[in-house]
Amino acid sequence: MRIDKYLAHMGFGTRKEVKSLLKSGGTRVNDDVIKSPKVHVDAEHDVITVQGEIVEYRQFIYLMVNKPGDLISATEDADEMTVVDILEPEDHLFHPFPVGRLDKDTEGLLLLTNNGQLSHRLTSPKKEVGKTYVADIEGHVTQEDVEAFSRGVTLDDGYHTKPARLQVIESGEVSRIELVITEGKFHQVKRMFESVGKRVTYLKRTQMGELALDEALDPGEYRELRDEELDYLFELTNME
Repeated sequence: MRIDKYLAHMGFGTRKEVKSLLKSGGTRVNDDVIKSPKVHVDAEHDVITVQGEIVEYRQFIYLMVNKPGDLISATEDADEMTVVDILEPEDHLFHPFPVGRLDKDTEGLLLLTNNGQLSHRLTSPKKEVGKTYVADIEGHVTQEDVEAFSRGVTLDDGYHTKPARLQVIESGEVSRIELVITEGKFHQVKRMFESVGKRVTYLKRTQMGELALDEALDPGEYRELRDEELDYLFELTNME
């Protein structure tokens, strides 16, 4: 990789700005002063410093977002604010994207990464990674609903869902439930409840597999995944 591309990727500015930085003589590769932007470096083995500070190369970024109900799960949109728009510049430069999607009015756990392979495996129907939601439902959620969900329900387009685990936390005129599904059809949770004559009034995703949303994150806040969380996701998806 060329040194100018390397430094630009690590947030030291545009290619033009990096060229000016190199000309100043403050960049070293293995103790050799480098001024040419054309010099190639080995990101894994070379020691690269700028003004005496070691630059540690990172290829991938993994973020946990507590998505609020007013952002869309996309990287850009002409009219709406996206989950990527809330990122700090040093995270934005990695060009992360949402792993799957949450509806605009759905809150909770959303992962952002620039690792396409991990994203694909986490969202692949073959992996059947469970997604856990809590929701408020207009109407009494009954044991009959629980049993229907356990068999799978038929949506408005004729699709029969995979079995899902529905737990009633509180039943009433507005019921609070927890639901675990292993697929992600368009508006699936809302449509599943519509199939049994009920309406979702609030929806929040709390887990992907065993990875739980950090409740210390307020809506609109995010953090990098911890090592143990990332190890879990790699194990879950059979990645090295």
